[in-house]
Amino acid sequence: MEGFPRKAGRILIMAPHPDDEVLGCGGTMARLAEAGSTVDVAIVTTGKPPRYDPAGVEQLRAETAAAHALLGVGATHYLDLPAAELDGVPHADLNAAIGRLIDAVRPDTIFVPFVGDVHLDHQLVFRSTMVAARPRQATYPHTILAYETLSESNWSAPYVEPIFAPTVYVDIEATLDRKLAAFAAYRSQCCAFPNERSPEAIRALAMLRGATVHRRAAEAFLLIREVI
Repeated sequence: MEGFPRKAGRILIMAPHPDDEVLGCGGTMARLAEAGSTVDVAIVTTGKPPRYDPAGVEQLRAETAAAHALLGVGATHYLDLPAAELDGVPHADLNAAIGRLIDAVRPDTIFVPFVGDVHLDHQLVFRSTMVAARPRQATYPHTILAYETLSESNWSAPYVEPIFAPTVYVDIEATLDRKLAAFAAYRSQCCAFPNERSPEAIRALAMLRGATVHRRAAEAFLLIREVI
């Protein structure tokens, strides 16, 4: 774990929607940025009318900028595909959009949503990222990690869908407060406890994941691929 920030290289976080990246990786993002890694975030979808109000979408984009500034994000990339409607986007088009981004960013490490998340957008982003990150040439992402998202990774039917069973834990004791501040910047998404998308629930999960490996706070990931 001590070598992780130094070995991670350039980072790309794939977020189906704004706030997924903070819920799943906020503490790790801050830790990686502090260690000198360049951290990019891809927000894959954008709310489109009539399902979403344009004023609310603009507010959410401003909240994203504030949250990312707190975490040391180097660049935020918007793919502007339709939120909650990715299943209507031809799979080849989603693959190509993510592929162009990976070719441009050239990440060493990618964080993806967990394939078993209840939200179909999360599942599709995972699958298309795996297609785009195939090792078809000399340079490709050497590490892929799946993150958990509160109210997504834990809401699918167990034993019907894959269960999030983490294999990698990142100590975020020093960056947990910054993760909480970044989530608070998402004012339109922040809820009152006992809603899972609340500061109290986020802290509780970090403490639980930390205690699992005798740390005060951690984020947990599922290792998909690592080339050493």
